[in-house]
Amino acid sequence: MAIHPTAIISPGCEIAKDVHVGPFTVIQGRVKIDSGTRIESHVVIGNEHGIVTIGKNNHILSGAMVGGPPQDLTYKSEDTRLEVGDNNTIREFVTINTGTIKGGGLTKISNNCLLMAYVHIAHDCRIGDHVVIANTSNFAGHVIVEDHVRIGGVCSFNQFITIGRHSYIAGESVVNKDILPFSIAQGSYAVSRATNKIGMERAGFTKDEVENVHRAVRALIMGGRTIEGNGMRLSRYRLERRIPAGDYRRGEWAVRFACGTGSGGSGHG
Repeated sequence: MAIHPTAIISPGCEIAKDVHVGPFTVIQGRVKIDSGTRIESHVVIGNEHGIVTIGKNNHILSGAMVGGPPQDLTYKSEDTRLEVGDNNTIREFVTINTGTIKGGGLTKISNNCLLMAYVHIAHDCRIGDHVVIANTSNFAGHVIVEDHVRIGGVCSFNQFITIGRHSYIAGESVVNKDILPFSIAQGSYAVSRATNKIGMERAGFTKDEVENVHRAVRALIMGGRTIEGNGMRLSRYRLERRIPAGDYRRGEWAVRFACGTGSGGSGHG
């Protein structure tokens, strides 16, 4: 363990032997940090009442505040949690709050994420695997970001919304409602405008899978049909193409979304 002599660490913290802790860093409260994680200078982790667990091989850069108390007027110093998975990079001055009792008591960052400088993740957010969030984007409480999402800089996200898997949010967007999986969204307020074909190709989807998802996205975002009408249309399309129920890689997720039964996966389980 390489802990700089100016770092301050509470007695109750559990830190793996090979964790690096830089100068003037403060680790307080009930904090557990697993092996391979590197914490640079002037980082603050935890708070007096929070419970923070940080997995393996994370890199937390200078000025980050990881596990601070939630910015919520109903919070009364309850023992709420923040969980950070493995292989994440948390850049300079990122702030991540613990959860609130009314929101389930948990904020979660999954695995293999990049949070660029000045990103704010509020209480009770759930960030999936392989998510990239560019500088100065802010998330209000209770936001779900599913797997493989890419988010541009200076974006804002309202409470209680879901950003669907493999979607792309253009920079400077303001998002106040759910975003379709596999779509490109942009604007203030943001709407889904196209299929994220390039993102899907980079993620390893086949040409046929991209085309099927593209048909589903177009059916949902174009034309004057109602959501119910789009759901019926997509159901017929699935039956004609003999796509198995639950096969989100070929567009079945869109039927479920249109019928109000989910987007095809939580993205952070």
